[in-house]
Amino acid sequence: MGFFKDFKTFLLRGDIVALATAVVIGAAFNKIVSSVVSDVIMPLIGLMTGGEAFSQKFLSLDGNSYETLEAAIEAEAAIITYGNLIDAIIHFIIVGFFIFLVLRAYERSKKKKEEAPAAPKGPTQEELLIEIRDELKRQNKPGNI
Repeated sequence: MGFFKDFKTFLLRGDIVALATAVVIGAAFNKIVSSVVSDVIMPLIGLMTGGEAFSQKFLSLDGNSYETLEAAIEAEAAIITYGNLIDAIIHFIIVGFFIFLVLRAYERSKKKKEEAPAAPKGPTQEELLIEIRDELKRQNKPGNI
């Protein structure tokens, strides 16, 4: 029984739960970013570079010319699919940018909490003593009885 109890304690520790939550959110975030890259950004870049998708860009190493990537793969030619590399680099840059934005927003919200204005303080001891002195002077003037 000790093994299972220890395992349960391990799983329910706060840092493990936070890590599991981060992994799930990270996977969902990755799907969103992947969609942005493959469905929005890469088609725009492909349009700017002649209308062909980057994932279809390749270089044949056997000296032959192939119409499409599929034709080169079917011919079992040695190819470098540099378009996939460019796609992965762009994906990495965009993921890094989104993470930067999230962390920047988090840091700014943390600073705002730290810089929250302190509650207004009451008068200092010296100010209170001055008020008392002035009040006593006013009450002790002739004709203030």
